[in-house]
Amino acid sequence: MAKKQQDQRADEGRKAVFRIPTTAYLAIGLLTVCVTPIALGEIGGFQWLYVFPLALLVFVARTHTVATREGLHVRTVFGKRDLPWSSLKGLAITNKARVRAVLGDDTQVSLPTVRTRHLPVLALVSEGKIKDPSGVLSDEELTGGKPAAAETVPDATQESAQESAPEPSPEPAEPEPAANAERTGGGNGKPAE
Repeated sequence: MAKKQQDQRADEGRKAVFRIPTTAYLAIGLLTVCVTPIALGEIGGFQWLYVFPLALLVFVARTHTVATREGLHVRTVFGKRDLPWSSLKGLAITNKARVRAVLGDDTQVSLPTVRTRHLPVLALVSEGKIKDPSGVLSDEELTGGKPAAAETVPDATQESAQESAPEPSPEPAEPEPAANAERTGGGNGKPAE
């Protein structure tokens, strides 16, 4: 039974779900607690204030974007839309780091909860149909040619070690006299007199 489920997941490919963090439910609960004294207070008729936490609850529960091998599945509070990768012309980025899908006829569809930091994930899930503009992933990694984590980590550490190593200077550095005077001071942080 477990083998069947693993085979089915392998056939489906990669999947990424972008949703509002679950900590938003804590904020909704806090809002409900804050509204309760007013709604159930001595002055009647304010029970309608519970509409706000309820509306936020529905918004957080329904709003998400799912990326699969086939395409993007966008769900909002009042509807849903399926966008296959073949119908996309590309992705557009707004000033607030939000991502929109650009269709073949140049219409843009907002992708809720998808930000620019998620672009490498979208490129990986689409298996190369969407290019990674950040350059984090190579074309071989996008198409599944080699495992991303096993081979790129040692290369990245070697490159960062080479970049962080200071280049030797042609002349020896001489210490500054002011810095030495402060270091030789009494132990109270004041320079010696």
